[in-house]
Amino acid sequence: MKALACLARAIDRLNQTIGMSVAWLALFMVIVQFLVVVLRYVFGYGSIFMQESIIYMHGFLFLLGAGYTLLHGGHVRVDIFYREASPRKKAMVDIFGVFALLGPVCIGMMVYTWSYVANSWEILETSKETSGIPAIFVLKSAMIAFLVLILLQGLSMAIHSLRVLTGQEQPPADEEHEGL
Repeated sequence: MKALACLARAIDRLNQTIGMSVAWLALFMVIVQFLVVVLRYVFGYGSIFMQESIIYMHGFLFLLGAGYTLLHGGHVRVDIFYREASPRKKAMVDIFGVFALLGPVCIGMMVYTWSYVANSWEILETSKETSGIPAIFVLKSAMIAFLVLILLQGLSMAIHSLRVLTGQEQPPADEEHEGL
């Protein structure tokens, strides 16, 4: 059980680190968008590369930050009953959710997404625009990273929940993973 706890903490740290890193993309998106507008309307210069970079940053921000969001309980949940449930019932719901819903959906998505991403890598897919970013295959790879990070964080949730059920861990407080 100790090895599982170490695994869960490692997964939590991974998603914490990735989430904190990709959060900077929000700032960069604003800066690049500002530059695109100023360059276009003040100087009459347009840059497809810069415009596409905003799309890439947006995609990376949400896809790579999803595990971080799950770590901190930020995903939408119907918590009519969950909010008032005991820590034990919450742990049981979390385990059920991971193994009956999150896991199968992510694995199913992985099966369908894998060939889509592999085909993109096979041809090193580039932008349809002449001066666009020549790396669509990298952007599409973020879909696989998203699924892996979500699955890993789901596994971590299940481990933490199992430890709560066995009395080896206290349930998380409201700011459950602060300071990882």
